Amino acid sequence: MAADLPRNATVSSHPCLRAKLSKLRSSQTTSAGDTKALVNDIATIVGCEAFAKSLKVEPNGKDTSPLGYEFNVEKLSPSHVSLMPIMRSGLAMVDAIQNLLPEPVPVHHLGLFRDTTTMSAVEYYNNLPYHVQSKSNPKGEGPSELTILVDPIIATGSTACAAIDTLREWGVKRIVLISVLVSKAGLMRAASQWPEGVEVWAGGMDGETDSRGMIKPGLGDIGDRLYMTIGK
Repeated sequence: MAADLPRNATVSSHPCLRAKLSKLRSSQTTSAGDTKALVNDIATIVGCEAFAKSLKVEPNGKDTSPLGYEFNVEKLSPSHVSLMPIMRSGLAMVDAIQNLLPEPVPVHHLGLFRDTTTMSAVEYYNNLPYHVQSKSNPKGEGPSELTILVDPIIATGSTACAAIDTLREWGVKRIVLISVLVSKAGLMRAASQWPEGVEVWAGGMDGETDSRGMIKPGLGDIGDRLYMTIGK
């Protein structure tokens, strides 16, 4: 982690990730399939690094191996984990994160877009389960203990901060935010939004954004690249 970053922010230095990020940056990478594969691979590497620090295991009884030997079973802690992609580009990271976890976790979707005039985030979709357990609704799903928030890009940080505020209002105790590429200012803003409750993990970091709020040199509009809507 760079010395001038907050304690709750980490930018990967993994050699394989850095090489894949260069391929993802390239204007020669035009295929939506190649773009999605690179986002998936980078999310997998960042996810591994993040979970090694943010998750733990606890004893969960005993089991028997195929050779008949007994062993101690461990399960993930915390047990109540959810995954939230910020639509639309965050959807490309869902499979990578789910495949890292020992069991599938609930996926809650949050739709946000950035207003091009004000650069502020505007919510257009939210399917968080606000119903909670009660006598009349014993199966109601309350807030997760930990939410894994995924979005390939943190540019100005406005979208990430809006998502953090939404999850905090829902009652989440901790958030692990995983991104492919961030601007330094965007990372600092997201990390400072709720310092005691949020960890920010990124595959790479660029120094600045342009007048349109795009990261320089960045990846372009990753959503358009993933869904072949460039030039819309």
